[in-house]
Amino acid sequence: MSHQEQQADMWNEWYRPLIVEFIGPFVLTFAGVGAIILTGDIVAIALAHGLAIGLFVAAAGHISGGHYNPAVTIGLAVGRKISPEKALAYIAVQVLGAIAAALVLVAAFDKDKWDPVSLGTPQLGAGFSVGQGLILEAVGTFFLMFVVYGTAVDHRSSKAVPGLLIGLTITMDIFFAGGATGAAVNPARAIGPALVSSTWTDQWVYWVGPIAGAAIAGALWAYVLLTPEREAHPGHAPGVAD
Repeated sequence: MSHQEQQADMWNEWYRPLIVEFIGPFVLTFAGVGAIILTGDIVAIALAHGLAIGLFVAAAGHISGGHYNPAVTIGLAVGRKISPEKALAYIAVQVLGAIAAALVLVAAFDKDKWDPVSLGTPQLGAGFSVGQGLILEAVGTFFLMFVVYGTAVDHRSSKAVPGLLIGLTITMDIFFAGGATGAAVNPARAIGPALVSSTWTDQWVYWVGPIAGAAIAGALWAYVLLTPEREAHPGHAPGVAD
């Protein structure tokens, strides 16, 4: 293989996917937190998060798989749809994308606008325990991972609208759990604003819950619901990456 061919392979297998996996969480955090800062309305917040993911899965899912979420990446790794090495690289750039968005938001809005909402950092609602929050984050991410596998991995489903369906799942999660946990269902979305605003209360819930939910859904699909001859080709369909 020539040097030029090696460089082309690196761009296709690593550089382009990592760029996209940085952009996705950036957009999710920027749009979602922006809606929290400016509106505080659950409908606007749910739609901002859902549309951000849906649109960018549709726009660039064919390049990276459109994970945009460390829990989703781990769920796909559990199902052996992505290598451990690439999964770690994806998670790193996903977190960096969310942090970058939080920094831009701090530059774009005065502190008196973002500080009252802790820069959109997800936190447990009044009257909700850590255990309840953990369950809700796990269940919400299970739903998300289930839809990713069902619409983007299993080729028996329609491939016309996986981005829309994945985005709508996030919207649904925020409607039913937003008031209790913020419905991050995404560790990168949680840690980006937390790091920039120094809001660390119960941050572990937003890692353990989503990862557990995604791992369970990933294992269920990969080892129970899918059959080898009916799996989608593990190339660049949304939700799948080599």
